[in-house]
Amino acid sequence: MKLAIDLSPAQADRLQERAKSLGLQPEELARAAVADLLTTPDDEFRAAAEVVLVKNADLYRRLA
Repeated sequence: MKLAIDLSPAQADRLQERAKSLGLQPEELARAAVADLLTTPDDEFRAAAEVVLVKNADLYRRLA
């Protein structure tokens, strides 16, 4: 899928600078950022996972 986005001049400059510092083309950095966003769990999932981890830690502490 091809996608075109409009960036402000300041955003475009920052993207260029960040990509250059990482040795990437701006398009590669933008693609990586989108991929990261799409693979990162959302806030609800994170909150639920945190509850489970806290409960498990308490359970393991009592079983030890």
